[in-house]
Amino acid sequence: MMRRAVLMGDPAHFSVKGGANPHTRTRLGLRRRVNRGRAIQQWHNLKDTLHDLGVRVIVVAPNPDQPGLVYPANAGFLSDLDAEKPISQKLFTLANLIHTRAGEKLHYRHALTYAGFRLATLDERIPFEGEADFFPAGDVYVLTCGTIERQRFVPTLGVPPWRRVYGFRTDARIEPMLAKCVAPKPVLRLDLVLEAHYHGDTALCGFGPGRRHLLAFRRAFSEASWELLIATFGQSVIELEEPDALRYAANSFTLTQGSDSALVMPEGVSQKLRDQVAERGVTPLTVDVSEFLKKGGGSVKCMIGDLGPVADEVLLGAPAKSKGSASARGDASPAPEPGAA
Repeated sequence: MMRRAVLMGDPAHFSVKGGANPHTRTRLGLRRRVNRGRAIQQWHNLKDTLHDLGVRVIVVAPNPDQPGLVYPANAGFLSDLDAEKPISQKLFTLANLIHTRAGEKLHYRHALTYAGFRLATLDERIPFEGEADFFPAGDVYVLTCGTIERQRFVPTLGVPPWRRVYGFRTDARIEPMLAKCVAPKPVLRLDLVLEAHYHGDTALCGFGPGRRHLLAFRRAFSEASWELLIATFGQSVIELEEPDALRYAANSFTLTQGSDSALVMPEGVSQKLRDQVAERGVTPLTVDVSEFLKKGGGSVKCMIGDLGPVADEVLLGAPAKSKGSASARGDASPAPEPGAA
């Protein structure tokens, strides 16, 4: 039996370490403080929602030095994501993360190797943040890129008299390497321009059967990229209104199993948007993950690394036992399936 599998990162040590996107810092540039108890409860609610949908969760063990492990959409990507293949035939390509999160790669490698995936890497000199910027939509893979900046504070007129430059996370030079990974599917490159939507999956989401419907936030893309998106997908695009976009409505997780499709969305999105999703034969479900968005800059999809359908009987997970961690409280099974829930 094939069953959807995902990665989720145990939130036991979730905090703002690098403060590397606009959501992680206050107006004065100070790093935000996480309400750990609230975050852990929200994480469990999301995991329970996925479990109720029949999704198998592999829990990545927590590490106090790597609080960003709660956002495994950045771990990398699977070519042929939705293909039903034995896990030993699935190839997962690891990402090249920003320096404040680069230490996560070892933990993702460990979890995925233990689960039985084959792993690959790309030129580590080129920034690339995995499924957050490279994901399937309809008949293409979308690649989202933006200007790579040295993150820093710069003087400006106003109060306070400085602002922080964040930039984006994936370099366009990675495109030919990614194209080889997913050929013969074409790659559609779109340019990001709004730092608050620093990853493509915060502004664009393919959902429903074949991921043929899209949620998209126009202001997050260059004018030329928006025109290209509409030329490619036409009436399949639902243009997000500002309030929904700011709640990261596009950062939703799509799931289709048989004839049933669901879209797990952040709590607080408008009834109008939920109705638009339902009109396309997809069930909208909402989950409160506000602590992860308001403090860390990631919502539902950021917290999920999609591993596609896998055979239930062969799925393993990474060992994930730590005092006070989600896995230590029973959310991950002991051997022979440690880390799986």
